[in-house]
Amino acid sequence: MKEEGYGSGAVLMSFLLGGIVGAGLALLLAPQSGEETRKKIREFADDVKDKTAGLVDEAKHKVTDIVDEGKGFYEEKKSVFKAAVDAGKDAYEKEKERLSKA
Repeated sequence: MKEEGYGSGAVLMSFLLGGIVGAGLALLLAPQSGEETRKKIREFADDVKDKTAGLVDEAKHKVTDIVDEGKGFYEEKKSVFKAAVDAGKDAYEKEKERLSKA
């Protein structure tokens, strides 16, 4: 029986989202003036935006690396497959020639 769970990416996103929601609630419920609260929310939003941009860039680089690796693997296997097909064709032609002479 196969157990299925959450991937590490889903768990990380859950913690990140929980942290964002918790920080937002803390800002809204803190005893301070509206102007101070808005300033903190703006700073927090800018900070989250910067961190998110960094995570997106990192994810793009990882995806690009994986795609490049996949392309290399595909090209390698394609050449192996082509060599095998060519060898099979050569063997077929030789056998056909041998049988036609017999």
